[in-house]
Amino acid sequence: MAQATQRSSATIDLRQARRGRVARIEVRWKEGFDDPLAAALLRHAHEMGLAPSAARSAKVYLIEGDVSDEQLRSLVEQLLVNPVVEEAFAGAAPTPAGACTVEVHPLPGVMNPTALTVAQQARELFGAESVDVATGWRCDVVGLSQEQAERVVRTAPGGLCNPVVHAILREPLWPEALPHGRPREPRVQRVQLRGLDDEQLLRLSREGHLFLSLEEMRAVQAHFGALGRDPTDVELETIAQTWSEHCVHKTLKSTIRYECPGESRIDFAARPGVRVEGDGVVVVDNLLRRTIAHATHRLIEEGLDWTLSVFEDNAGVIAFDEQHGVCVKVETHNHPSAIEPYGGAATGVGGCIRDILGTGLGARPIAATDVFCTAPPEARDVPAGCLPPRRILTDVVAGVRDYGNRMGVPTVAGAVFFDERYVGNPLVYCGCVGIMPRSMVRKEAQRGDLIVVLGGRTGRDGVHGATFSSAQLESGHAEEFSHAVQIGNPIEERKVHDALLRARDAKGGPLFTAVTDCGAGGFSSAIGEMGAKIGAEVDLARAPLKYEGLSPAEIWISEAQERMVLAVPPDKLEALQRICDEESVELAVLGTFGTDNAELIVRHGGLEAARLSMAFLHEGLPRQERFARSAATPVAAAQPTGAAPVDLGEALLRLLAHPDVASKRWIVRQYDHEVQGDTVLKPLVGAAGDGPG
Repeated sequence: MAQATQRSSATIDLRQARRGRVARIEVRWKEGFDDPLAAALLRHAHEMGLAPSAARSAKVYLIEGDVSDEQLRSLVEQLLVNPVVEEAFAGAAPTPAGACTVEVHPLPGVMNPTALTVAQQARELFGAESVDVATGWRCDVVGLSQEQAERVVRTAPGGLCNPVVHAILREPLWPEALPHGRPREPRVQRVQLRGLDDEQLLRLSREGHLFLSLEEMRAVQAHFGALGRDPTDVELETIAQTWSEHCVHKTLKSTIRYECPGESRIDFAARPGVRVEGDGVVVVDNLLRRTIAHATHRLIEEGLDWTLSVFEDNAGVIAFDEQHGVCVKVETHNHPSAIEPYGGAATGVGGCIRDILGTGLGARPIAATDVFCTAPPEARDVPAGCLPPRRILTDVVAGVRDYGNRMGVPTVAGAVFFDERYVGNPLVYCGCVGIMPRSMVRKEAQRGDLIVVLGGRTGRDGVHGATFSSAQLESGHAEEFSHAVQIGNPIEERKVHDALLRARDAKGGPLFTAVTDCGAGGFSSAIGEMGAKIGAEVDLARAPLKYEGLSPAEIWISEAQERMVLAVPPDKLEALQRICDEESVELAVLGTFGTDNAELIVRHGGLEAARLSMAFLHEGLPRQERFARSAATPVAAAQPTGAAPVDLGEALLRLLAHPDVASKRWIVRQYDHEVQGDTVLKPLVGAAGDGPG
C-alpha cells in the first residue's frame, strides 16, 4: 500500500496539487521508517479485539491563496517535509486496494495551531498576505470495515480525534475553497426580563446558558426594573460571566448553616463572622473569608511579613528573598476536560501560565504541576455521554505535556488518583509557579490608560466557558457545550510571554500599569475586573478576529486563548508596539479606562451594546446560603479474626501494583522537566532513572 503514494518533494508534480484555489499536500513517512501514528492506531485496534493487518498515516495540508508552483514547492521542501524520513504527495493519494480511508480535520472555527504556523511561515517566506491553511491527518487501514476503522479512530487516545472538535471523513477532503466567516451587521438584542415570573426566569437562565440561580435572576430583574428597561444580550452575558462560579467563587463565599450534632471541639463563638444558634446550628458568614482568609490575615496582623499579595490577584505572592517573590496558581479544568480531555487539560495549564504572567505586573513562569483524578482505567461500566476513563487519563496527560513542553515550562511534580466516582466528571488540577521582582507585585489601571489586548485573535471558541463551570454536568453536554471547549496554541502564548516580560523590564518601564489574562469570561471579565473602580469604555469593532461574522456578545465573552489585556499609558504605546512587532505579537487598542460614574460602556462601532454600573456588576451578587451537616460515623476497632497469617510479601506486591501507588513513570517521562535548566531535584532518580525523586 505504500508504493501507490510514494513520491519525493523534488519530483512531485504540483500541477496535480490544485483544485480551485486550494492546493492539497500529503506528507507520509518513507518506506522503511516507523509510522508512530499508524502503529498507535493498530495497537488500539488490537486492544479493541480487532485485527487490522496494516495501516499508514499521512499529514494533510490544504493551502489556499495566490501561491505559485515555485513558492508551493519551496514551502513543501523548507517547512512541511523532513527529506530524510518523509516524502510528499501532491493531491489526494488513492486509497490502496483492500484498504479504507479515514480523515480527521478540525471543525470550522476550532483553533488549529499547526495551520496558523504554516500560514505565518508562508507569509514570511513569500511576503504573501492572502494565504490560509487548514490541516488534518489521514490513515489508510487494511483488514477492517469502514465502520470499524472509524470507530478505532474515534476512540483512539492521545488527542487524535474527538467528534466535539473534529470532523471524521470517509474520503480525502479537498475543497475548491476553504470555509471563511461571512460578515454580518452587528446587532444587539433586548432580552425581556421585566414581567417574567420565577419559572420563566429560570428557563431563561438555563436556555440562555447563564446558569444564574433564581435569587440571582431576581436581582438582575430588579436592577433593570429600577432602570426602567430590559437588558441587552451583552449586558446579561456580562453579568452571568462576572457572577459565575469560576469568576467569583460564590460557593466558597456563601453563608453556611452547619448542623454540628453533639459537642464540638471548635469554639465557634470565639470566631468573628460566626454565630451559634440553638440545636447545634452554626452560621458562617462567607466561608472563605472566615476560614482560610481569616487565618491568613490574622497571621499577617501578628507579624507574618513574607506574604506580599494574598486573595486579590490572579495568584498569591510570597517573598523568596529581598529582591524576588514567588507566586503559585492552581486551578481545576474539570468540565472542559470531561468533554474534550486533550484540549481541556492543555488550556487548563495554559490558563495557569497566563495567570502567572498576569500576576502583579508580570511574573516569569518557571515550573508547572498537575493532579489528575479519574475513574480506574479498566472501568467498563461508563455512563452514556461519558468518555472511557483510560481515554480521559491518556488525553489529559497528553494535553498538559504538549502545552508545557512547547511553551518551555518544565512540569516538575504531580499526582494521579483513581476512584469510581470520577467516572462522570474527572478532577483535572493544573498549576504553575512563577518568580517576579518584589517591586512589580502591585498594579492598578489609571484613568486615561489605553485598553490594549495582546496575543491571539478572538473567535467563538470558549463561549460560555465561565458559566459552564456553574452547570451540573449531564449526558447531553458534550454536544450542547462543544463551543465552551478551547484549543490552545502554546507557541502563541510563548510569544506573548516574551513580549510581556520585555515590556515589563523595558527602559523607562514597565510600559503598562496593570495586566491580566483574558481567561474565563473573555474581555468581559478581564476588562470588567481591571476597571472595577474607575469604569471602562470599549469598542469591540477594534478587536482582531479569527474570522468574520461574530456578534458583539460573542466577541465580548469569547474565551479564545493566549490573550492578555493591559492598561497602557498613551505615551508608552509606541514602545510597546515596537516590542510586539519584534516578537510577532498582535496588538490592538480596544478603548480607555475611566468613565463618568464608573460605568462599563461597550460599543461596536457606533452601536452601544452595554452600559452597566460597575458597582452593581461587582457588588450586586446575592449571597448564597448553603447547608452542611456533620454525620459522625463511629468506627469499631478491628478484632482478631483467627484467619491464616497474611503473606506480607504478597500483600506488599499487591499494594505496589495498585494504580494509586504504582509507578507513574509512563506519565513523568512524557514531560520535559529539564527545560530552562533550573530543575535540581529530578522527578525520577536512581541507577535506572525510574525511582521517585
